[in-house]
Amino acid sequence: MPGLCYLAGAGPGDLGLVTLRTREVVEQAQVVIYDYLCNPAILEWAPADAEIIYAGKKAGDHTLTQDEINALLVDRTRAGKRVVRLKGGDPFVFGRGGEEAEALARAKLPFEIIPGVSSVLAGPAYAGIPVTHRDYASQLTIFTGHEDPAKPEAALDYAAIARQPGTKIMLMGIERLGVITKAMLDHGADPALPVALIRWATTGRQQTLRGRLDNIAALAEEAGFSAPAIAVFGQVVQLRDSLNWFETRPLFGTRIVVTRTRKQAGVLSSSLRAIGADVWEIPTIRIEEPKDRMEFGQLVQDAHGYDWIVFTSPNGVDAFFRMFFKLYDDAREIGAARIAAIGPATAERIRELHLKVELQPAEHVAEAIIKELKALGSVDNLRILLVQAEQARDVLARELASLGAIVDQAVAYRTVPETADVAGGIERFRAEGADLITFTSSSTVENFLALKLPWPPALKTASIGPITSQTMRDLGLKVDIEASRHTIPGLVEAIRKHYVGK
Repeated sequence: MPGLCYLAGAGPGDLGLVTLRTREVVEQAQVVIYDYLCNPAILEWAPADAEIIYAGKKAGDHTLTQDEINALLVDRTRAGKRVVRLKGGDPFVFGRGGEEAEALARAKLPFEIIPGVSSVLAGPAYAGIPVTHRDYASQLTIFTGHEDPAKPEAALDYAAIARQPGTKIMLMGIERLGVITKAMLDHGADPALPVALIRWATTGRQQTLRGRLDNIAALAEEAGFSAPAIAVFGQVVQLRDSLNWFETRPLFGTRIVVTRTRKQAGVLSSSLRAIGADVWEIPTIRIEEPKDRMEFGQLVQDAHGYDWIVFTSPNGVDAFFRMFFKLYDDAREIGAARIAAIGPATAERIRELHLKVELQPAEHVAEAIIKELKALGSVDNLRILLVQAEQARDVLARELASLGAIVDQAVAYRTVPETADVAGGIERFRAEGADLITFTSSSTVENFLALKLPWPPALKTASIGPITSQTMRDLGLKVDIEASRHTIPGLVEAIRKHYVGK
């Protein structure tokens, strides 16, 4: 049986603009072939055993030629694989997707086209520029500034482009901006025509440069404005003064590194991006099963025999009930055991299972559980099951045992160093540094430092709470920001206040 190749649009850069259909096929892919302008975070949706191939092309640097890419698509599809060809923006808008589809058609192999959000529309929108407007533009012209170099002469009719009313958008070709604007001027275009250049559109690295047709090339050269970028020509550019929503957000341009596990990083990353930060992830830890699953399973099976079950993290909740529902098909089998949780995120995960949290200390640290239990009465001879990580501090078990409780520790999971850099966060950190790095647990601190990456002199740190902060200090790091509420929303709010002051 032949495979199937999906020519899928990866959108303009913002992960939120990737279509549901593209995400669906990436999650089921056996082979993913992606371009330079694709957000590498999309690759994290692919199965762990998928073959990932970079086929990026930028000026003067082609990993693979177009013929080699076409041959690769045919080869993997003919081998019976589910192949996803990720192309920046939309595959059929100056993306050479048509040529790749033709190659598959010639080989009589099945394929599917999945349109994507093009930077033609998304770039201006994120710069506060509507491409059409009843008062300014009722027509949209799209052209490329980067034609096939093998053509004997340009196919673009600059006279026609200069005559066209409304908005004109040029994809690629920023390096030829002077030649292109001169050709438009030579064919009668208005020298005072407003122009905007938008670089890395829809991402935290977005930059917008405004000028006129007769000076935009000089302004771009002076500013070092380089690809990837698009150019917008037209009166609609003036609307940016009042519609610039993306680049005015509180943390716009602040480069923040998130070090949570790959699975958990999304909530923190998306919350920071929502207030404008340029966020990328360097997952430093990975959650794995405990070494002794048999022992853990036995403790979970006997959970109904305990007076209290204490959960110290959302990961512990997930691991415990994943095992519990392998052993039982009814939540009532947990019996009369009362449940305690450290931290609101842990408590919320328990409530999502429609179970009651009977004890949740105001302070989100293990020691607070002891104080709250003592307030309820003597813990002498109470059977308490602690559900925690392999590397967890033993202060809770020791203190409860000293008070006469019978304590068992259920090692629900372990954190191990993350070695894969699927989204390219380590590479970007090496090249650019960052303004801020976030730590959400002691293990993220320890494992980030174990990577031995260069530490930029101006890099600041943000900690989710006092335990993480203490680990940072013990390892020689300064704590610049500490969340007063030891939760992800609390950490985001602390970062916001640090930069915005309110």
